Amino acid sequence: MAKGFARSIRDSLTRTRNAVFSRVAGLLGTSEVTEETWEKLEELLVRADVGVSTTVYLVNRLRKRARDEAILQADELQGALREELRSLLPDASPLNLGDRDRDVVLVVGVNGSGKTTSIAKLAHRWQHHGRTPLLAAADTYRAAAVEQLDIWAKRIGVDIVTGPQGGDPGAVLFDALQAAQSRNNDMVVVDTAGRLHTQYNLMSELQKVHKVAAKNVEGAPHETLLVVDATTGQNALSQARHFQEAVHVTGVVLAKLDSTAKGGMVFAITRELELPIRFVGTGETLEDLAPFDPDAFIDGLFE
Repeated sequence: MAKGFARSIRDSLTRTRNAVFSRVAGLLGTSEVTEETWEKLEELLVRADVGVSTTVYLVNRLRKRARDEAILQADELQGALREELRSLLPDASPLNLGDRDRDVVLVVGVNGSGKTTSIAKLAHRWQHHGRTPLLAAADTYRAAAVEQLDIWAKRIGVDIVTGPQGGDPGAVLFDALQAAQSRNNDMVVVDTAGRLHTQYNLMSELQKVHKVAAKNVEGAPHETLLVVDATTGQNALSQARHFQEAVHVTGVVLAKLDSTAKGGMVFAITRELELPIRFVGTGETLEDLAPFDPDAFIDGLFE
């Protein structure tokens, strides 16, 4: 990973590090390991939004290691904790993009998660890697989403296809795919609906969009990225499960990581949802989107 991206991930974790993991480092100092050590560690991990299930899993793993490796001093646990946390973060395989005439990327997530802004950041990033993305505004039921995406498209200089408010999202995607072909865009990035309070309709809409992509472009969608708002902590997990039920999510974009002390949610996502983190939002500008690097992330929590 480029040094700049590693630094941006570290900087985005300042609140999580200062609020919680600096206390973890303090707890795992030079004292002996006691039952109180385990209880306090569990409490701190839950406070960091690692999640109860994943916290229990981690602490049980550490207890076993302490027994097996005869770890008596708390400072020896810190290295073991870093290793166990790292083991929860899979090394993501390369994105399934770039091997065909046209890639289709669905972007899903609840309204307010940072989905639209993340799409703009992704398009901007791919544009700077020589791609010619076209945006499909298929979140047709929220006028603000279409307007915001249109503003971003003009700002970064990419094509966009929109439809009438309340129109058929599948029709918007179909038009976008036709437009991409005629304009020689080699990538279509699709904004989709995110209204969890109408779960059945949400699933139906997403599945329809998915089918339109598959019918018109071989192997599409080639990636389905779920945008998760890091500031929502564990609530994001239940939201993410709904999207997994509707479509085959291939990875996560963690938005607003710099705005929260709940960065521990990454571990719950990767363990409980078995999804790789692809990108993290590290600020508000277009450039503030870093490819996720597990080692940089762990370093950023403790250093």
